[in-house]
Amino acid sequence: MRYLPNTDEDRAAMLARVGVASIDDLFADIPAGKRLSALVDLPTTKSEIEVERILGKMAAKNVAAVSVPFFVGAGAYRHHVPASVDHLIQRSEFLTSYTPYQPEIAQGTLQYLFEFQTQVANLTAMEVANASMYDGSTATAEAVLMAQRLTRRRKAVLSGGLHPQYRSVVETIATMAGDTVTALPPDPHATEAILAAIDDDTACVVVQSPSFYGHLIDLVPIADKAHAVGALLVSVFTEVVALGAIEPPGAQGADIVVGEGQSIGNPLTFGGPYVGLFATRQKFVRQMPGRLCGETVDAEGKRGFVLTDRSIGDEDLDLRWETLGRRPLPFETSLPGLFAVGDVRSGSTKRVATAVGEGSAAVGSVHEWLAFAH
Repeated sequence: MRYLPNTDEDRAAMLARVGVASIDDLFADIPAGKRLSALVDLPTTKSEIEVERILGKMAAKNVAAVSVPFFVGAGAYRHHVPASVDHLIQRSEFLTSYTPYQPEIAQGTLQYLFEFQTQVANLTAMEVANASMYDGSTATAEAVLMAQRLTRRRKAVLSGGLHPQYRSVVETIATMAGDTVTALPPDPHATEAILAAIDDDTACVVVQSPSFYGHLIDLVPIADKAHAVGALLVSVFTEVVALGAIEPPGAQGADIVVGEGQSIGNPLTFGGPYVGLFATRQKFVRQMPGRLCGETVDAEGKRGFVLTDRSIGDEDLDLRWETLGRRPLPFETSLPGLFAVGDVRSGSTKRVATAVGEGSAAVGSVHEWLAFAH
């Protein structure tokens, strides 16, 4: 029996609802010459070892992640993940059932989310962090939306040093929301005049440091200019380990700090799923997207944890769905857990960042490597 129990009447009703006569009409945008007219001609049977060898040869055509350099701005990194990380995160004390919305059966998950938030706040030098986002790019887009809600302005200025995929996500969201994005040209030499792009209509200026091209950006003058016109500074990073070696964004005047946390505790996994980090100032917390894990006490007075909705106050019990942003899904909660345990197992982030820097010193700057590669 097939899992989808649709009757002919069910299919006809659905087709009528979307306005097509048949299922074939749904594929009208695909050129007829590109459609399969029959099943693909594949061998009917192969032994397990034969399939393994065939797939192994196919996989060998790919460039292995360990065989090429990883640059500080690109956003996906292969760092050592201690074997104990995966072991600890799967212990029954932490891998609790169902979703974290039921605290009576999810204390293990909620505890590491609470620790995760604390670690992110400490790394970024911010006052509060949420329980994670999808990834760094969506965290950046949510930061822009948050800044627009706070300032009641619709214009965002994007630095030319921002990861191009992050920029694309921000622009896509802005298009759907009817917002304005001023994206400066790519800035491989860190010479852009970003201060000149900030004006009285600006809601936020988005700057990545280290930039996509590997440059460290002094955020202080950018923060000063943004604050002078009532705008916010959104600081972005794609390598969280770098925060152990540089002055954190919060100490340089950033109002919102977002980025990618994959490189601590999480494997490459072919580009995802990853874990987005999001931190801000306490005064902005009610406009922060996502969820917060808070510490409380249970009926017996014992320490416990619970997800809180930062948009609800005693005087306002109506959910404001349009300001909530996205929320962590059940599977996603394991990724902040890997980050939290990985951060603890790695020890000092500053020590890890120093070791990574020493290990890559032979490559030198991005420009030197590019010259070498060509």
